[in-house]
Order: sequence, then structure tokens, then C-alpha cells
Amino acid sequence: MTDRLQSFHDWYHYGIRLLSASGIADAKTDVWLLMEHVTGITRSWYLLHAEEPMPADAAAEYSRLLTERSRRIPLQYLTGQAWFYGNCFSVSPAVLIPRQDTETLVEEAEKILESGWHILDMCTGSGCILLSLLKSCPGITGSGTDLSPEALDIARKNRRALGVQEDRAVFYCGDLFEALPAGEEYDVILSNPPYIPTGVIDGLDPEVRDHEPYQALDGHEDGLYFEEKIAEEARKHFRKGQKGYLFLEIGYDQGKDMRRILQRLGYHDVCITKDLGGNDRVASGCYLR
Repeated sequence: MTDRLQSFHDWYHYGIRLLSASGIADAKTDVWLLMEHVTGITRSWYLLHAEEPMPADAAAEYSRLLTERSRRIPLQYLTGQAWFYGNCFSVSPAVLIPRQDTETLVEEAEKILESGWHILDMCTGSGCILLSLLKSCPGITGSGTDLSPEALDIARKNRRALGVQEDRAVFYCGDLFEALPAGEEYDVILSNPPYIPTGVIDGLDPEVRDHEPYQALDGHEDGLYFEEKIAEEARKHFRKGQKGYLFLEIGYDQGKDMRRILQRLGYHDVCITKDLGGNDRVASGCYLR
């Protein structure tokens, strides 16, 4: 079939048919983004030149990416890019794809940040949370931890691409707080940890279930394992004698449980913030060490 395709118009509509048949709801958007990624054309250019033949090398790459997308490989892994909080981040199958819902976490933390503060991003992945805050608040510094060396390679790549100095964003490899240098203290600790209950993962969309890193999804039996562990351990890593702030991304149905957990652990001013969709998304509180 594809050997008969020539024009941009032909390839565009072929892509829509292929992805729609594969059950991809937003096929038109994905097809356009892949064509834009491969050829560099704009929509206005396409409207004027749609009947022109697509160059053979571009057509071959575009056809390959369409086939991969039809197998439900996430669009962002195919292009290697994802937009988050106004910045373009490199992504790979080693990291969770940044999502708009997580911008709520960044927004809430940004409200209380002050110049000179030091922040910690647990389970940093692509580094999108930490680096977004450092870009928005030039007077702060931060650290990011992740269990995956491959994820930290992506985070460092994003640090370079965004022009954040190495001494402002330091990344450590290891299991949660065990990765940190002894004695390092923070004003704010935040995280988008794994919070999906193990039994729910098999029911997720194929893009997530089959392609995003499992260890970034699995929150154990009830989905609260890492959130509670981080909240408990964070108390030892806030600055002594000062109020420290914790921000955790949570699942849409975990607000009540996280409020109870944070209050039991001695956090004050506990708040559950909803995302733009009206779902519980961020659990926060402060702690005086």
C-alpha cells in the first residue's frame, strides 16, 4: 500500500486511517505531530504544498514511526520529546513521560519558594519537576534522586539543554533518601512517586502499561507505599529548626488517605490540591524539625 503513496496529503490521510484502526483516539493530532517531527513542515506550509511528494527518506522514516505508533508506543518516545511547564524535555523509555497533571505539583511548590532555598526532587526521572522550578526561580538550588542511572542520564541531558548550571541541579543515583550525601538538608522536598496500585496496572492504556517504566508506576498494593515512606523519611532531611515543606503527587482517589497519613506523621497545614480536571493531585504539608 505505502509504495503507492507520494504526496504529503496521501501520507497524512494514510496515517490517520492506520492509527484510527489501531484504536488511537487522537489519531489526527498524532499523525500531524509525527509528520511535523520528521519533515519540519508547518501547517501553513502543508496547506499550500499538500499535493507535493514527500521526500523518499522522510517518507521512509515517517512510515516507520507510524507503524511504531500503531503498536501503541507512546508518541513522546518516538519523537524523544515532551513539553512540560513551558519547556521541552528529552524523554526515553527510561523515564516516565511528563504529564500536564504534574504541573499542579510544580505550581503549588512554586508558590512558597524563596531565594536561597534548597529543594529535593525524589524519583526525578527526566528531571522535569526540579528543572522547571529552577528555571522559574533563579535564586534556588536543588537535588534530584532516582534509582535508574539511565533516567539520570536523561535528567542531566535536560539540565544541559535548559541551560541550568550543574551546581544548581545535582543528581544522585540510589534508592530514595539513601542516595543523598550525609547531612544534606532541604527547605522543600517534593516528588511524583509511583502511586498506582499494583492490581490496577494491567488495566491501564497500552501506552502506559506496556511501555513506560514499571518501577515508576507501581505503588505496591494500595498505591501509598512510596508516598508514606517519603513523607516519613523526609522529616529527617528538612533544615533543623526551620519549617520544611513537603509536596507529593497523588492518585485521584488518595486524598483522604494522604491527609490522614501526613497528619499522623506530624505535618501541619495539610492540604489536598486538585488538578485542572477536578481530581485530587497534590498532598502537601509543613513540618518543623
